[in-house]
Amino acid sequence: MSNKRGHHRRSGQNYERTDRVSGLVKEIVAGELERIDDSRLFLVSITGVDVDRELANATVWFYISDEEDVEVVADALEQHRQRVQQALARQSRMRRTPTIHFAPDTSIHDAGRIESILDELGMGDSETQTKTD
Repeated sequence: MSNKRGHHRRSGQNYERTDRVSGLVKEIVAGELERIDDSRLFLVSITGVDVDRELANATVWFYISDEEDVEVVADALEQHRQRVQQALARQSRMRRTPTIHFAPDTSIHDAGRIESILDELGMGDSETQTKTD
């Protein structure tokens, strides 16, 4: 019975560990991007990091306010990926660091688009609706 309890405890720790690694990767990547002197990365924000359970790969989600510049920024991030990967290896205490992959975070743009559609349908801000009802 103790083996079963220990197994459950270990699987729970895996999720906590991936969360800790995600936070560490986000902190190191954001810090390293600030040090890179590349005007294409000036207004880039790191919105999150997803690390797989094996800690082999990390998807770094980035946001840029101008949708037209996403490709330019993605190219710049890919160009500097090796430097960021090396910074992660140097600054973390992990034996093996996850391989970094950059991906645009479209959730903010998507939320704005949904909000504008709701406004068009007259279903926008719920506070405004309750005041008029």
